Amino acid sequence: MQFSLRLALTAVISFASLFALSPAEAARVAVLSNKNADFVAGDFAAHMTGHQFTAIDVSGGPPALATLLASYDEILLFEDTLFAQAPAVGDRVYEFAQSGRPVILATFYDQDRSDRAGLALPTPHGWGLLESIDPNTTDTFGATSSPKSLDPASIVAHPLTQGVTSLLANKGFAGGNQAKPGTLVLATWAQPNANNQPDPAIALRVFASACVMQVAIAPDYALYGTLGVDFGGDYYQVWKNAFDYGSGNCGRGWQVSTLDDAMLAVLALLLFACAALALRRRAAR
Repeated sequence: MQFSLRLALTAVISFASLFALSPAEAARVAVLSNKNADFVAGDFAAHMTGHQFTAIDVSGGPPALATLLASYDEILLFEDTLFAQAPAVGDRVYEFAQSGRPVILATFYDQDRSDRAGLALPTPHGWGLLESIDPNTTDTFGATSSPKSLDPASIVAHPLTQGVTSLLANKGFAGGNQAKPGTLVLATWAQPNANNQPDPAIALRVFASACVMQVAIAPDYALYGTLGVDFGGDYYQVWKNAFDYGSGNCGRGWQVSTLDDAMLAVLALLLFACAALALRRRAAR
């Protein structure tokens, strides 16, 4: 009887450890934008394996936090044209990040950031609380139509730069940022920003709870240009690295993921078996 009880307990512990220690092979990525989220989700799914992409149009406001936490492991947030709901969306993405889930920011997030003042655009709406944890401020302009190319000498060895040697944005739609103090800049554009300072291409901020990455190029580039002509280099590798790094919990050690109904049922059966064996043992005394 003691052997059976130990065996059942070992099964429960092993089952729980499986989910506590092993990163998910595939991340469920919510692609949030006021425009072109569906295109980006489809384009990334066609060019990357191992992750699931779901488009969410936030032009009318963000989904409930509970919905995001129940359905998604990571968020990719970008915009294409300014929109009034940006502060509410930023607050919700901030809550998602503070729950421990990774967030990736992309162009043109910068154009609605509260410190952007240049360009012939309306006043930015800001991103609410999200601006307190994002990796970069703008250089006052944000992304413009000026061509950008990655500076190979700036690349720092890191999971976010694995396999990356070049990145091209010949139509612009990239850059226009300034790294905050404490931000880890993993690669910069060869062209300086509007302040004549290094312009981060790939940046990261990690806190006790939040992990926020910023990839300073448009994720919907393929909608406006041709791969290998208007944009290119290791474009899709850069994005894949970001989703892979997020699925590994940004190197912070794995957290227990949400179990689906079937897995919860198995765990409940194992716990029930342990309880039954314990009661039988007690009755036999």
